[in-house]
Amino acid sequence: MVPQPVNAGDASENRPLRFAVFVVAYNAVTTLARVLDRIPAEAWDLLEEVYVFDDASTDDTALLGEGYKASRGREKLKIFRNPRNLGYGGNQKRGYDYALERGFDYVILLHGDGQYAPEKIPDFIRAAKTLRPAAVFGSRMMDRRGALRGGMPLYKFAGNRILTAYENLLLGSRLSEFHSGYRMYAAEALRRLHYRAYTDDFHFDTQIIVELLHQGLPIVEIPIPTYYGGEICYVNGMRYALDVSLAVLRYKLFSLGLVSCPWIGEEARRRYPAKKSPLSSHGRVTRMVPAGARVLDVGAEGSYAPLLKAKGCEVCGINDRRLPEEEGGAYARFWIRDLDREGLPTREEAGRFHVVVFADVLEHLRRAPEVLSQAKDLLLDDGTVLASTGNVAHFTVRLSLLLGRFEYRDRGILDRSHVTLYTGKTFRRLLASQGYRILRQKVTPIPFELFAGRSRAARAFWRAVEYAYYAAARLWPSLFAYQFVLLAAPEKKAAHGE
Repeated sequence: MVPQPVNAGDASENRPLRFAVFVVAYNAVTTLARVLDRIPAEAWDLLEEVYVFDDASTDDTALLGEGYKASRGREKLKIFRNPRNLGYGGNQKRGYDYALERGFDYVILLHGDGQYAPEKIPDFIRAAKTLRPAAVFGSRMMDRRGALRGGMPLYKFAGNRILTAYENLLLGSRLSEFHSGYRMYAAEALRRLHYRAYTDDFHFDTQIIVELLHQGLPIVEIPIPTYYGGEICYVNGMRYALDVSLAVLRYKLFSLGLVSCPWIGEEARRRYPAKKSPLSSHGRVTRMVPAGARVLDVGAEGSYAPLLKAKGCEVCGINDRRLPEEEGGAYARFWIRDLDREGLPTREEAGRFHVVVFADVLEHLRRAPEVLSQAKDLLLDDGTVLASTGNVAHFTVRLSLLLGRFEYRDRGILDRSHVTLYTGKTFRRLLASQGYRILRQKVTPIPFELFAGRSRAARAFWRAVEYAYYAAARLWPSLFAYQFVLLAAPEKKAAHGE
């Protein structure tokens, strides 16, 4: 699929794109000159600048760079030396800041140790001019045999493939390689990313991929040759693999609202995704509403209306902000009201309902008991209330407390907009306090379906994990239930609901 372009800076059809090469270097005195020599003449003509950031090398890397510039007459070459070692990620941050200050449209990251082929720079530039992507990645794994022929050690090849498969599985992506350091980024993409909050260590490259995917920015891969020579590797392979694995897992848990992730911009948070699993709160609520029922969807943010309409239900909705654009056509009537201040519509305004749904709503209300009480007046004689909420006693929250952390987030169990947090026991007590009898309680697992990508194998794997976890949630709901879903009826009507 051809990616949708991003705006490369303020480039227009009337102005050529401005390209630069950013060389990261550390103790590269024996390799830097050869790397610069291998940049093709065609590339020098296309580039506005080649700049080297020497990360406080203990050898004469910066001095050699200055000598190279003088002896070759390369006016486009700039040499900088960091006053202290910033780390691989820290050095990149400084280099991207420089690219944005200079107004380049695209910056190509090249390593000064000679591991990546400068001869491919024109290919990066052509990809940018043709597709205008957010990023172009040079991949050694588009030709896997070539990677081995190029001298990649077998253990590094295997590790690369395993880590890439793991990352694709959790992120729902299809990149052939996550671990090449040969890349090009659009300035417009860098402005949208929060790279200054990333690590200063080697898994910086993983974090930038994660946020590109998180924001839905287009990535293009091009094949590059593999070369392993006598360069010195400063990466601790085992630590790198652990850091990468934990970074991707943390993001995935963050996307589910289970943990925080400081290096992802909160404003990039997407709307709650609809969950299709029959074990999810969406699946539970949809199945527990009888076909053909008249339903009041309080909160109207759970994507329930289209599912219920498909069951022949008449669905009315209410929230305090807006009619959801995506589901607007599924509502027969809709009210915009401040539930804490105005409460529910009266029976005269709304009529009566078979089911009033409070899907992940009550925890947001300061006057939840009063609103629950009002709902009884809107129910038909055999009417019921369906309510769901997150479980604040979930093991992930308990573990965070054990570690001295209690961090609110933009969604999930510790959504910062929650006014009251419930356990299963206190949620049941809330309904009982307003004269409801619990007819049925269901639990939901962590929504593992959101881990799955587009591949059938990934979906099958996470479905199996979800059902295994669900078994644990049923055995020990107070610890493992992610959400509780309650079906309740007013006490005087409870006998009709059994």
